[in-house]
Amino acid sequence: MTISLKTQVPDIDTYLRLRVDSGLSGYGRDAAEIGLRNSLFCVMLYDGDEAIGMGRLIGDGGCFVQVTDIAVLPAYQGQGLGKRIMAALTAHIESAFPPSTYVSLIADVPANALYAQFGFEETAPVSLGMARRAGVKNPA
Repeated sequence: MTISLKTQVPDIDTYLRLRVDSGLSGYGRDAAEIGLRNSLFCVMLYDGDEAIGMGRLIGDGGCFVQVTDIAVLPAYQGQGLGKRIMAALTAHIESAFPPSTYVSLIADVPANALYAQFGFEETAPVSLGMARRAGVKNPA
């Protein structure tokens, strides 16, 4: 098996499929189209012509960057491919952004162990990650 890594934004169908098939939450096509168009940097993993993994950087490219969409299909997990994606994203982070750029991510357990290998540290109790969906009305 020869897995290749390419700097490439996934097409919408591939993005949506890789997220769901890798166990991540799904998104609507309209949201994916906007999000992918605004990516800062993306990598894709291929087994031949088949897309099997991806990772993206999003943000303003100066003050804030977020690592997102780290996905590898289940049949390929446990082979160091997530580490390969993170190595490519980290190399870009270290070469393309100002040293003061705040780079963050939301880590699912046990993926937090992977991210720690690339210098990411838990921020609690100093700060806590918080999230919401745009379509959920504020109850206040």
